[in-house]
Amino acid sequence: MDKNKFLSKRRLRRRRHVRRRLSASVDRPRLSIARSHAHIAAQIIDDRCGRTLVSASTNERELRSEIGYGGNCEAAKKIGEILAKRAIEAGIAAVRLDRGHCKYHGRVAALADAAREAGLTI
Repeated sequence: MDKNKFLSKRRLRRRRHVRRRLSASVDRPRLSIARSHAHIAAQIIDDRCGRTLVSASTNERELRSEIGYGGNCEAAKKIGEILAKRAIEAGIAAVRLDRGHCKYHGRVAALADAAREAGLTI
């Protein structure tokens, strides 16, 4: 079996395991975090209608000059603050964290903690 194919199957399995717990609750939208080596992105999704309500990413044109390199914890903190500010402006106060296949560690934890400090309830 190809090593990359095996890793992607394990990642999908972990992602499904995390999401299965979150889908049972419809009272709060889902904060989904996606990371790559060079960027991090987060979006708040309403699973009832399948719409993205708010999003923020290091790949956004307006934020690239402000953040710089998006693959570190400082960039994740800034994205967490920006996302929380946008969510509060949209009337979202509480969310459920969907970390996907990633551990709650490093950039994922930095983003979530910064969103909490900015006023979002996770």
